Amino acid sequence: MEREKLNTHQKALRVNLDPRWYGTFAEIGAGQEVVRWFFRVGAAAGTISKSISAYDMTVSDAIYGECERYVSRPRLESMLEYEHRLNLERLSESRGDDTAFFAFADTVSALNFHGTNECHGWMGVRYQARPSDEDSQIIMHVRMLDRENALQQEALGIVGVNLLYGAFYLHQDPEELLESLLDGLSTDRVEIDMIEFSGIEFRNVDNRLMSLKLVQLGLSEAAMFAANGEVLQPTEVLYKSPVLVERGSFRPVCFVNIDMLEAASEKFAQEPEVQGKQIIRLMELTMHKLMAEDGDVDPRDFLARADVLAASGMTVLISEYFEYERLVNYLSRCTKEKIAITMGAGSLMEIFDTKYYESLEGGILESFGRLFKTDVKLYIYPLRDLQTHEMVTVENLPVAEELRFLYDYLVHNNYLVQLDNYNEQYLHIFSRDILKKIKNQDASWEEMVPPEVAKVIKQRGFFGYKRNAMRV
Repeated sequence: MEREKLNTHQKALRVNLDPRWYGTFAEIGAGQEVVRWFFRVGAAAGTISKSISAYDMTVSDAIYGECERYVSRPRLESMLEYEHRLNLERLSESRGDDTAFFAFADTVSALNFHGTNECHGWMGVRYQARPSDEDSQIIMHVRMLDRENALQQEALGIVGVNLLYGAFYLHQDPEELLESLLDGLSTDRVEIDMIEFSGIEFRNVDNRLMSLKLVQLGLSEAAMFAANGEVLQPTEVLYKSPVLVERGSFRPVCFVNIDMLEAASEKFAQEPEVQGKQIIRLMELTMHKLMAEDGDVDPRDFLARADVLAASGMTVLISEYFEYERLVNYLSRCTKEKIAITMGAGSLMEIFDTKYYESLEGGILESFGRLFKTDVKLYIYPLRDLQTHEMVTVENLPVAEELRFLYDYLVHNNYLVQLDNYNEQYLHIFSRDILKKIKNQDASWEEMVPPEVAKVIKQRGFFGYKRNAMRV
């Protein structure tokens, strides 16, 4: 059944008229745009215990403790912790039997007078789903895309009401809650690139699936999570760090994937602009790679890939960027440091196939201009032809004659760098062959993947693995 979509006024009024909910609104950085809705629609006295906006940094520190950055996840979490605890301490005895307490908070950097700042913020709610219940929490990071401060404030108010309403009335279905966050808005106005569910009501929620859903729904173009499953906000992770990305299907992760990343990391670390800095390494899964033939994404298949990447200790980026230049443009928003991509020679051949650029007015030249404008480097892993045993490298890659001058220019200027520090014994390994061996119950696949990956596949029955059915 299709979800009933209420407007912002209706949502705020329903919360105000529901005697269960009572709590605090703490907002910093864009006016009190969320709580304003609850005052505006009437009956706010039944919902709001306190509204506060500690704009001054000294005042904010005195209340919530000192922090390095005021628009950050740590600041948001300290606001939620302080305000929610205060409500419980002050009000539980007098009305705790009938009241579910909550604290809503946001800390935001809206468009400044000169229009020069990054417009983003953190928003969240910590609450009891029913009186005397254990706490649940939702926190998220938003980017405001309007080019006027007043419009950004309006959008922030709407998404805040949507979050609070979703937490109270849609928590049984987190995917539906996600869909509701942009009710009354569009992805042209707000982007949500990180969300995390925690606490008693969300004990069965896998936040990696929620990250995937953000991209699927178009709420964000990319999402990120760590090897331990913790969802990450890309800008906070990549800020002021060099970034190295490997794109693949990782179905499953194999020795070639690991060797490619290690070899590229070694070369990248030698770059003058990178030396001495901590490189952030990402394994990227595109929606294109995750989609089945029918256009759907199988969550079980996604989690299988996520788990084998986790077993390898990898940070994962999910994106909708089929084109490499869009990926680089996104990463350039997150960091001003050097960016590199590592790929196999086969993928490099695809990049030089002009059929992928027919929709661009400037064709392949337009695409490459965007890709290399940030001085990105491509580290190329060799490809061995299994029939002829010949090696395909940057030096002998087959390129159309009309593109030869472009190719030679990129090689000469070190945009394309051949990896020579690879492990030759891995060159015969391909994920597609491993998958076939697993499905055909051929145990030799285990020699093609790291031991920790093989263990996870066998323990959890991933990719068609059947226990006690393998043959040598």
